[in-house]
Amino acid sequence: MVRCKASGCTAVVKTPGHDLCYRCWKIINRPAESTSGSRSSNGEMLSATKVGQKFGLTAQKMNLLLNELGWTYKPRHGKGWVASKQGKKQGGTAREVQSSGVPYVVWPEKILRSKVLKRAVSDFKGEKSSAQSETASSSTGEYEDFRKKHDASYRCSDGHYVRSRAEAMVDNWLYMNGIAHAYERKLPIEEDAISDFYIRKGNVYIEFWGMESDPKYAARKEVKLKLYRDNDLNLIELNDNDLNNLDDILPKRLLKFGITVN
Repeated sequence: MVRCKASGCTAVVKTPGHDLCYRCWKIINRPAESTSGSRSSNGEMLSATKVGQKFGLTAQKMNLLLNELGWTYKPRHGKGWVASKQGKKQGGTAREVQSSGVPYVVWPEKILRSKVLKRAVSDFKGEKSSAQSETASSSTGEYEDFRKKHDASYRCSDGHYVRSRAEAMVDNWLYMNGIAHAYERKLPIEEDAISDFYIRKGNVYIEFWGMESDPKYAARKEVKLKLYRDNDLNLIELNDNDLNNLDDILPKRLLKFGITVN
């Protein structure tokens, strides 16, 4: 028997595969109500329900996907969704369910044409993505060539295969400290760029810079750092000097993004 995970609710979840009871699901995923300012110059503002319908996903799955992209997050009380900095850049606008005050986000129609969202939906469905970036820089392309030349042959404790001993040390540290993470996750931007590690909690990326004495590598690093800055993405940077002090360095840096290490 599964209990509803919404804060303060103990109802039994009757639908297999869901973690919310019908009442809480209906409140959180309710379509945008008609209020002043609910339309923009770009056209109709769409709720997660309507966006999901366009992509063949339920409102619950679309909300989880938007959260995975870092465009939304759960407020402290745990009910509803709020637009993040990245979400607001995509046109996400705050709304509240009038009867309960539960927050949700509506989106301009242009989000349906977002290459980033299309790519994320394709990945989520296990489809081959046709939404490849048309604006990837040559430097970023060189970086991908670099990855292809270095096989992911270092096996980590959690089963990830990474490309260097340094990455294995970082991956193992995260795993042994109970921090769920992804390896080589695409950044949620139109440019084709891949992070070393991504931690969903805190919506934070980790980059290990290991070949900074190489001019080409250093140039690629600057291109990538600019992408992080321009898109307001949370980033933790590590280098060779940090590897022997991960127990001291990472807990402090992760805490800045609300991630505690016991």
